[in-house]
Amino acid sequence: MSSSAAASAAPATPAAAAAAAPGPAGEPIITAHGLERRYGHGRDAFLAVAGIDLEIRRGELFGLLGTNGAGKTSTLEVLEGLARPSAGTVRVLGRDPWRDRRHVRPHQGLMLQSGGFPADLAVAEALRMWSATLTAARPVGEVLEEVDLADRAGTRISALSGGEVRRLDLACAIAGGPDILFLDEPTTGLDPESRARAWSLIGRLKDKGTTIVLTTHYLDEAESLADRLAIMHRGRIVREGTVAEVVAGHPSTIGCALPPAAPALPPLHGEARREGERLRVSTPHLQADLTALLRWAEAERIPLTGIDARAASLETVFLSIAEGESA
Repeated sequence: MSSSAAASAAPATPAAAAAAAPGPAGEPIITAHGLERRYGHGRDAFLAVAGIDLEIRRGELFGLLGTNGAGKTSTLEVLEGLARPSAGTVRVLGRDPWRDRRHVRPHQGLMLQSGGFPADLAVAEALRMWSATLTAARPVGEVLEEVDLADRAGTRISALSGGEVRRLDLACAIAGGPDILFLDEPTTGLDPESRARAWSLIGRLKDKGTTIVLTTHYLDEAESLADRLAIMHRGRIVREGTVAEVVAGHPSTIGCALPPAAPALPPLHGEARREGERLRVSTPHLQADLTALLRWAEAERIPLTGIDARAASLETVFLSIAEGESA
């Protein structure tokens, strides 16, 4: 079954259980050094992940973002223990998640992009069926209450909204009380209200001390939820840190329509260029350059229309990477 889920095997020995026991907040709980993942062999081989280093700390929410084909999914599958790295080392709770799956998996919850339960199952039946595969499942009613589905326990999956289906996927992922939760695009396709409820649920899980690894295409989601994040491009990590650290040093932009016969621009801190009849300024000093342009336009009696001034943001950083500026 492809349902979003936490896996189910218990540590075989007390020593193994101790190795995976909770530790102090802030310590590294997931690490990767020189991680590579290659598909194929010889000349036809494709290097999807090109030797990345990662450190995810206990109790934090870490966002893993990536441009198209960046290697994000390939990285996530290795961290989850679903695939073997081609090179490098990965440790989850101090263990190799591929070789030591039976020790690591009981401490993980996986929420995949789509579930695989039959549509004619009721919500409680589906969760009870999944919970039967777990070593130490939480009570079904308690889990449904946590994801705001208690009043839908007897409802068939076919009658659920998209947001409710995703909350059922999340219920399966947290049914084993995992220390680490992998959320793969948890709010894709949801309406704004359902997204807000999902954000609230994720926030409550983090407040309880769960370490969360989140992948998402919604940059506002990463900005709102992530303590730290990494942006991947062409198999490498090109930005990493808090949102403020990732954005730091990235220029702001000013855009406006400019008549073809306009006189020379005033001195600016940033770089100005014409794109047809539109002026674009990339600047580290947004306020100063915007003020200079407005004063210049007033003195020269030049109408500036369609003014768009934007401070640096995660979106502008991500778009510049996608366009190859930071590859």
